[in-house]
Amino acid sequence: MTSAENDANSAGRSAGISYQALLDTDTKPVPAVLRMESPAQIPPSFVPRDQYTSQAFHALEVEKVWKKSWQMACREEEIPEVGDHQVYEVASLSILIVRAAEDEIRAFHNVCLHRSRKIKQHAGRSEMLRCPFHGWTWNLDGSLQEIPCAWDFPHVKDADYALPPVQVGTWGGFVFVNPDLEAASLEDYLGELPSHFERWPLEKRYKAVHVARVLPCNWKVAQEAFMEAYHVLSTHPQLLQGIGDTNSQYDVWDSFSRAITPNGTPSPHLDWEPSEQDSLDAMTNRYLDEDPSMVLPDGMTGRQLLGQASRVQLAPLVPGAFDLTDAEMLDSFYYTVFPNFHPWGAYNKITYRFRPHGDDPHHCIMEVMYLNPYRGKRPPPCEIHWLAPDEDFTHAPELGFLGRVFNQDVFNLGSVQEGLRSGVHENLVFANYQESKIRHWHRLLDRAIGA
Repeated sequence: MTSAENDANSAGRSAGISYQALLDTDTKPVPAVLRMESPAQIPPSFVPRDQYTSQAFHALEVEKVWKKSWQMACREEEIPEVGDHQVYEVASLSILIVRAAEDEIRAFHNVCLHRSRKIKQHAGRSEMLRCPFHGWTWNLDGSLQEIPCAWDFPHVKDADYALPPVQVGTWGGFVFVNPDLEAASLEDYLGELPSHFERWPLEKRYKAVHVARVLPCNWKVAQEAFMEAYHVLSTHPQLLQGIGDTNSQYDVWDSFSRAITPNGTPSPHLDWEPSEQDSLDAMTNRYLDEDPSMVLPDGMTGRQLLGQASRVQLAPLVPGAFDLTDAEMLDSFYYTVFPNFHPWGAYNKITYRFRPHGDDPHHCIMEVMYLNPYRGKRPPPCEIHWLAPDEDFTHAPELGFLGRVFNQDVFNLGSVQEGLRSGVHENLVFANYQESKIRHWHRLLDRAIGA
């Protein structure tokens, strides 16, 4: 073992180049947000298996997490006009988000106060909120407007039958909801997160891609697969020549965490030194039987070339694009906001959302969104593309080459759930550093459920 490896091991990290050292080689001045370090200070973590398999624990999550937490429900551009509405559903909850006025968004429990039918099943636009069953109708502000045959309900007082409200907040062009009316504001909950995105404003994007698929696993199993780079060696081996997987940087704050995985640097797992062209080919997703899509000029690294090419591509849409660093153009900055929201930083377009599929702890919904920058008038948001049970992510061509990568990710997840249900071992164990985002997330879960 070399002295560098000894130093890395004693520091609790991989022997590869540290992310901060990689930033020192950037061709542009590095912003402060990338220089921040906030490693987790958490004892070794063991999580009970039944938190992924138990119907009772799922019910506890409904009461303590989904009924008490801020959750991303939709994008603001999905409800641009007065009367536009979206339906956000998680577990047994259904929440109706409404543009009540030009500058006002409201949210309500999506339940008729007569016989409990859902008021709205789908997104749309309405001048009022009318239940299809018997026609009870509410105004967009949630006040009761009309009861057919009101003479037959002398015991119903208008003031007592306004739709039950849900807290609403906005950040980054997203609309968040929280069923707990006593919860702290969204601003307090997000804490430092908005300052991380000041350089990459998500409100100046539009939803260009939205793909959803039901997966045969608990929602936590699914999202944990997207919170670390530890799995790259076995799950995405084609990437190893151009990705610093085990030398990713992991940081945690209060309600959110961040991982930074560098690209254009080889995996420390490799026992050979790939060339800069090899690294460039891996970053551009070249197949072995294909010619390179880009050929590296003399005197440039793959990281420098692809960084500059990305700036040129982004410049027509983003003012100041040529001042962005190679890191911002190439690296993966994947944030997790408790409980289920995963926006990516810089100008990577990805945002994930994970949630239970109804009241079934063994199935979940995974959603992938691409948020594209634009110039001029904001393009309309895309419709959600639901994949059928027999379709994989390559059946959503709008995902591009990442559809194949997502297929590699979810290939493991059904088998993980089957293994959890077998009951062979009672606790899951997580790595101290590479899975510190997951360990931090479970600390937040313990706090939420009072464990």
